[in-house]
Amino acid sequence: MDKLEDLESFLKSVDKISELVMDLQSADVEVQEKAMEKADCYIAALDEPCRTKVNKTTINTNPPLQPSLSLQNESPESFMKIMERDAEDRRVKRIAKAKKATALKDKGNEAYAREDYETAVKYYSDGLAELRDMLPLYTNRAQAYIKLGKYKEAISDCEWALKCDERCIKAYLHKGKAYLALKKYNEARNSFEKLVEIEPGREKIVKEYLTQVDLEEERESQEMNAMQKFDKGDGKAIAVPQLLEKLSRPDQMPFYYCGGFEILSQAVTDCTGQTLFRLNNGFSIISSNDMVRRLVRNLMASISKPQQQQENTAVNILKNFTTENKLCVQLRDELTDSVLMPFSTILGNISKSNQHVLPSLISAVGGLARDNIIRHNFAHDPECWRAFLVAIKQCRACGYTEVLYLMLGLIINLSTITSPVIQEHAVSLCDCCMGLLRDSDGGVVTRATGVLSTVLPQSSEAIQHVILLDVVRTMRWLLKGTGETATKYAIKTLTVCTAASHLAREELLKSDKKLSVLRRLLGSSCDEMVSGNAALCLAHCLELEGIASNLLGTDIVPLLLRHAAGDAKRTAVQQNAAIALGKLCRSEPRHIKKLRELHGLEVLHSCVKLIT
Repeated sequence: MDKLEDLESFLKSVDKISELVMDLQSADVEVQEKAMEKADCYIAALDEPCRTKVNKTTINTNPPLQPSLSLQNESPESFMKIMERDAEDRRVKRIAKAKKATALKDKGNEAYAREDYETAVKYYSDGLAELRDMLPLYTNRAQAYIKLGKYKEAISDCEWALKCDERCIKAYLHKGKAYLALKKYNEARNSFEKLVEIEPGREKIVKEYLTQVDLEEERESQEMNAMQKFDKGDGKAIAVPQLLEKLSRPDQMPFYYCGGFEILSQAVTDCTGQTLFRLNNGFSIISSNDMVRRLVRNLMASISKPQQQQENTAVNILKNFTTENKLCVQLRDELTDSVLMPFSTILGNISKSNQHVLPSLISAVGGLARDNIIRHNFAHDPECWRAFLVAIKQCRACGYTEVLYLMLGLIINLSTITSPVIQEHAVSLCDCCMGLLRDSDGGVVTRATGVLSTVLPQSSEAIQHVILLDVVRTMRWLLKGTGETATKYAIKTLTVCTAASHLAREELLKSDKKLSVLRRLLGSSCDEMVSGNAALCLAHCLELEGIASNLLGTDIVPLLLRHAAGDAKRTAVQQNAAIALGKLCRSEPRHIKKLRELHGLEVLHSCVKLIT
């Protein structure tokens, strides 16, 4: 079926035949006779000429008995047997075709894994020749086409996949990527937004794709504006390519390059200058570490100076340049002298005169920390973490909320790295964050909770400290009605504390004997991290005597069972739910009755491989 209308016509015919078969089986003789007449008319209509332009007719030397002739003499039972034989023949043929198509798909996947995308496309195409409605072949071929830069072909395959299944997630995902590559931004957005309509739980990943679309569209707009200014002869726009051309000349005196570089840093103070710098291969021209060190050192020195206009200009240049991966790579070896020392000095001396420039500076450092090696160096720098502690106290005392908010976000990012320096300062950091949980700004409270969730796993001493400061009750309060991000941080913090401390479990049960907060998260949250941590926290609490009995008569068994029998991709959630369910039934055997009623023993049996 090469066209959609052929498919629709075929399905209508199937409906008509199904109605005829039901009438032929009727106990009413009159209904049977009418069905026989309709069947003769329908079969006679099959003699209409075929619309195909290619004559594919072959002579059959053993023609089957014509149904229209046999129907006149055969009983409905005989007709049904003929139809059943024909249906069985078609089923067997389809199974054979499906087997061949699956084998070709597997070969295509192997070729794709080897990055041999041309061969992968060939195998997927051969598979479609066997079975035209095999959806994975369309989506897999679309993915291979994207790798080959054949975006229009990829979009076409996605459209065919959606004809097979209008809710196909992969089809919308690949179509969005192909449209983005073609710079068709609205079409890309529409494709990505479809993912949330079909599966609301994918909101986070869709947001990342939509952000990518916005960035690409903005980047293209900036490049077009920059080139227009360059073509019109704008003085600043012309200066950047000219300076880069001069800096690319070899064998000049060192002062020649240093002077040119100083002028260049002044010429890239706006978006146009920075865009032309990138378009004219600026990072390759200033590829030596000496040049990069001079650039960043000059910028950091300018930020440290009291002139507000100069500070703002320097930090904006730095913020825009740190989005370039090449700069991050070149800075790795010079990070301590060029960035870490001046950044720590500025953080340790926050005042009214420089607090206005800190949000952009922290954002710029966050851009650098996207590089794994730079993030690792930040996480292991003692001066930086001492400066963070001083800065948090200063911002809280002076009410610099915006600086505090961004700094906490940077700390969350850096503390995902396990570091002895972070462990050393964990108690002090967590002590500061516990104080921030009383802040009037909800954003600060959320990020303070985020710091607790990343720092506490690195220090058992810090865990004992925050438990004495009533962290369990505070986290339970946060879980009652805060936003999605705060909930994610709070349940992780609570899980870390209950895993390490018997006292934390007891504190949670004092205020919530039936663990209603955890049960609510298990029943309502679509976030895997939240539901997985809620199940794990529950498993920790079940170590206490009597808690399983308290949960009799609640919805705990079906809640845990739903997660244990969930999507196989959510392995950690399944494992945590299965462990909690096992502990629940072991502590209180009366829960097993409910488990049997819901056929839960079979589910637990299938989860054994995850736990082991």
